[in-house]
Amino acid sequence: MAEKKLINRELSWIEFNARVLHEACRKELPLMERLRFLGIVTSNFHEFFQVRVASLKRAEKLTPHATDANGQTAAALLREIAARCHQITHLQYETLMDDVLPALAREGIAYVNARDYSSAQKSYTESLFRHEIFPVLTPLRTDGPEIPQIGNMRLHAAFLLEPIEGLHAEQSVFSAKKSTDIVAIVPIPESIPRIVWLPGSEQARQFTVLDDIIAQYGTELFPGYNVKETLLFQIARDADFSVDEDAGNNFIQAMEEVLVKRQSSFAVRMVCNATSQKLRSIIQEKLSLADDDVYQVNGLIDPSTLMDLAALDEAGRFLYPDWEAFYPAGLQEGETLWNTLRQHDILLNVPYESYEPVVSFIRDAAHDENVLAIKMTLYRTGSNSPIVQALKEAAQSGKTVTAFVELKARFDEKRNISWASELEKAGVIVIYGVVNLKVHAKICLVVRRESDGIRRYVHLSTGNYNPKTARLYQDFSIFTANQDIAGDATLFFNVISGYSALQPMHHLYMAPVTLKTRLLDMIEREIRQSSPEHPGLIIAKMNSLCHAEIREALYRASCAGVRVRLNIRGICTLVPGVPGQSENISVVSIIDRYLEHSRIIYFQNGGAEELYLSSADWMDRNLDRRIELMFPVTDPAVFKTVKETLLLYFQDNTHSHELQADGTWKAKSPEEGNAALRVQEVLYKKYKKLDEMKKSAPKQEFVIRRKN
Repeated sequence: MAEKKLINRELSWIEFNARVLHEACRKELPLMERLRFLGIVTSNFHEFFQVRVASLKRAEKLTPHATDANGQTAAALLREIAARCHQITHLQYETLMDDVLPALAREGIAYVNARDYSSAQKSYTESLFRHEIFPVLTPLRTDGPEIPQIGNMRLHAAFLLEPIEGLHAEQSVFSAKKSTDIVAIVPIPESIPRIVWLPGSEQARQFTVLDDIIAQYGTELFPGYNVKETLLFQIARDADFSVDEDAGNNFIQAMEEVLVKRQSSFAVRMVCNATSQKLRSIIQEKLSLADDDVYQVNGLIDPSTLMDLAALDEAGRFLYPDWEAFYPAGLQEGETLWNTLRQHDILLNVPYESYEPVVSFIRDAAHDENVLAIKMTLYRTGSNSPIVQALKEAAQSGKTVTAFVELKARFDEKRNISWASELEKAGVIVIYGVVNLKVHAKICLVVRRESDGIRRYVHLSTGNYNPKTARLYQDFSIFTANQDIAGDATLFFNVISGYSALQPMHHLYMAPVTLKTRLLDMIEREIRQSSPEHPGLIIAKMNSLCHAEIREALYRASCAGVRVRLNIRGICTLVPGVPGQSENISVVSIIDRYLEHSRIIYFQNGGAEELYLSSADWMDRNLDRRIELMFPVTDPAVFKTVKETLLLYFQDNTHSHELQADGTWKAKSPEEGNAALRVQEVLYKKYKKLDEMKKSAPKQEFVIRRKN
């Protein structure tokens, strides 16, 4: 690949998934974890095609001659995307069907294809089909002017039928002539578990999948017809819809209409098995899909659902060794944080540390009679959330509770609408985001009456208020009673809740107002202060970097001798290591058991170091089209911990890739004489040791003197 000034965003995102797949291909990883990484690739591609590829396909039709920053038309980019995605999909299925599933079978968990059912398994699955599956199925005709609705991301079975000789057409459900291909489509029901356990040997647990059973016994759906061929397939449709921001009081209705549109928008991709080329061609033509849009796989469609198999592994033989989430060493379970926060800030590093202090902070505020108000943002909170429950209880007890709910969090809209309604019914003031901007900031403000007056407590985070993802995503958050930050937090909520004019915040930086400007100013400051004797230094960790202004500023910094070290999990359009452009920039990416989600930014600043945490990646959408926050790390002890952790991320040589000047990624490995260092394992052992020290420390006891 020739050196470029930037890497295309979509192609960079695809290479991120290639790095995820690299983990799935590592034979030393536990089998269920390899299966999980295979499923992550599938899930990521689902969203990629529904959003990014769909957008490019629209651009291809509307502005076919327009080019991007690299001079590529949408059509040329789509061809490049398809070529690389087909390569990755081929390797993914080769790994799944020829490596991971056979290895699981050797360990006693075996997938059985319908053609390999034993006599007992045939009897069992046939009975299951007739009594439990058949009544739920709905065969759909395709002989009308339009193909029947094929739901977005749902599995389907297609059947090519021929009439049995001797039966008259008028006795048939179908009116098609003999010479016409008769095709029926059956949606695979989502109300029945996909994994079906089979009677098998004592040495192994054997399973098949619901779609295999339906394809095997599909003839029973069509009396009077023979099934000539079958095809299992899944369609991804355009999901890149924007809600009508001017809907006013009908905003929720407008959002629900978006969800409906996703089920019938134009098709973007088809994934199918290889059992029928004729059915593939018929469906492909009816959906106006090009050959590049069809991903024919030799195996199970959508392996992401196979992670349910992990529940079998009670002993954890095929999973990562269990890593406990430790309660923070500086806190005692069951005690409130108010007194501690008056003395110093508290740092939380999940999932190494338990997320319980965040839940307790909000729950304690809900039940504390001295708390007057709670304000917080909610983006992807998850189902059955204890945080949502605590907010409901706070409102019901008479506290003023305000929740800024972002309904537009893509693919979580339905869930968000549901619990936002619950909050409103409980008396919470619910604000549905900001017109034309997504509220992506993570902040909670608690207002409490104390003996010396009103005091405000703030929680700021790089990750969502979601206890479930907090067990899988690495994020930093800070609890503070710093009144300067609390004052800015109050101004922030006033701005996004009503008609408050923008007021200067001196410690919190908010996108799309001041955050990008602050970043650019600090990069320029580092350039001014840099010299050959004392070069500047910028270190940053984030999910993605593709903002043109930030990228160009970092190029200028590199040319001025500033050392720039970037740890970027996903998309990176910046090209490092190019002479005269970015020779002082290095980029690494870590993919491991936990998803690296925190955003950390360090500036050397001539020795007066500054360190920030943020909810925002360095992307156009985050810095220009979302409500985001960047906040300083000011507590000395917290500063030391965050900086040490940030530096540690660049020492990983077991689960890290480095971006090359030609745009490719190279897996890092321990150099000769150097020990292997896996950053996530180092961090886990660190927090484990702190927990052991906490538990072994002698408890303070007060000796009371009494008169004899």
